[in-house]
Amino acid sequence: MDGILDRGRRAERRAERMLRRRGLRTLARNYSRRTGEIDLVMLDGDVLAFVEVRYRGQGAWTTGLGSVDGAKRQRLVRTAELYLDEHPEHRYRGIRFDVVSASKGHYGIACEWIPDAFEAMD
Repeated sequence: MDGILDRGRRAERRAERMLRRRGLRTLARNYSRRTGEIDLVMLDGDVLAFVEVRYRGQGAWTTGLGSVDGAKRQRLVRTAELYLDEHPEHRYRGIRFDVVSASKGHYGIACEWIPDAFEAMD
């Protein structure tokens, strides 16, 4: 189990570096509440991005995006609402939910960023 958690944390760090290179600014990592956890909370210009990082090993039956099912989306939305309650300075920003699908690549962890991967109302 430690190997899986370690790969997941490495994927999160790799995803954050990639997003920062693309101009996003990190506000929180592993924001956790009773409703769930958001891997990264980032600012993309004036838009608040709640980012779910999903690592998939070789032979996985679905993509990172495909693994974010309806129940996971609901947990992310509820946790994002708590973040906004705790950080009223962001209450009137646009928000979106991104997914970074990470997998083993030729030179380490490869990441695919899917901005606005799902709507809060889905």
